[in-house]
Amino acid sequence: MDQLARRLGVPDAVVIGLGSMLGAGVFVVFAPAAAAAGGPGLVAALALAGFIAFCNATSSARLAARYPESGGTYVYGRERLGPFAGFLAGWGFVVGKTASCAAMALTIGAYLWPGQARPVAVAAVLAVTAVNLRGIGKTATATKVLVGLVLAVLALVAVAGAGDVSLDRLGDPGGSGRGVLTAAGLLFFAFAGYARVATLGEEVRDPERTIPRAVPLALGVVLAIYLVLAVVAVGVLGADRLAGSAAPLAEVVTAAGLPGLAWVVRAGATVAVTGVLLSLLAGVGRTALAMARRRDLPGALAAVHPVHQVPHRAELAVAAVVILAVALGDVRDAIGFSSCTVLVYYAITNAAALTLGREPGRKLPVQALAVLGLVGCLLLAVNLPLSSVLAGFGVLAAGAAWYALRPARR
Repeated sequence: MDQLARRLGVPDAVVIGLGSMLGAGVFVVFAPAAAAAGGPGLVAALALAGFIAFCNATSSARLAARYPESGGTYVYGRERLGPFAGFLAGWGFVVGKTASCAAMALTIGAYLWPGQARPVAVAAVLAVTAVNLRGIGKTATATKVLVGLVLAVLALVAVAGAGDVSLDRLGDPGGSGRGVLTAAGLLFFAFAGYARVATLGEEVRDPERTIPRAVPLALGVVLAIYLVLAVVAVGVLGADRLAGSAAPLAEVVTAAGLPGLAWVVRAGATVAVTGVLLSLLAGVGRTALAMARRRDLPGALAAVHPVHQVPHRAELAVAAVVILAVALGDVRDAIGFSSCTVLVYYAITNAAALTLGREPGRKLPVQALAVLGLVGCLLLAVNLPLSSVLAGFGVLAAGAAWYALRPARR
């Protein structure tokens, strides 16, 4: 069986985790989350989503150290809970993250050239795929550059808006009143990249040491950044203005009296979302590789490039589906749909982690965190907007039906 090369150390793994998360929460989901929960609720929802992500990260790290190969929870579910659980996790991940890729690509188009968003989005998918096909080392290097630029832009927003933060705006409930759970489910979309390191487990050096360090470190850094920017955004704009903004961080800079810097923030948004898309496509391609190795997807997708050592057929197939979704789809419900399927994916992660049992010597109560993660994922999934819940569970049911009928078709 073809194997991938182990090239990633702790710094590279953390950077890929940061690149997977930074951007989505700040530039995409803050506005709908504020509409659901209001100003104070947005901060509470961030904390809740971050805590559930931490529970999931702990379970993911334990499982990835035990099973250091590509595929993430698709592999863990198969090994710990049985083939169907693994298939359901892999199916939910591939479908949900493919929708995320399309949403990210269309966001790039909307920021760069609103009148030609779809052609720009297609070009972005092609460019990012070309980088990923050169190998995971190229992916990590490109992500380092993107993360550095994004951190600089986010620091600019935080500094520019800090002087205009109003305590009255921070206390303004605003929003539509749907609640903290709905907002937390949407905001979970912003944290889902923390486990990209586990998805790339076959390419990490010394996975028993690297993965447990990289995953919580990347998650903690991103949570701190999100909380600071959430306070600044609500404190400067207020809950209702934030909820109605298409480019909230650019609007923060404008409201703070620095409209000339808005273009810098828009450029930073483009860079951030490109970083997310870069890591997303890499992660989905490797899950497709793992599923193809076990014939849960066509076996032809299991090929690894002999020179660059990447799953080139899987990545090209994922890119083709994303381009089709970009050309034909609508991103209005993409975030909710993706959050629903990915929350089910991480519910399976926690269920698999529960089968590992207690681990003497660990400072964290890992079994309790797995229980909280499992319950939290399911709770957030069913509290998403109804259209997202119906679409997400409908696609999962369709995958389950296909899995059940597959032996008869053979």
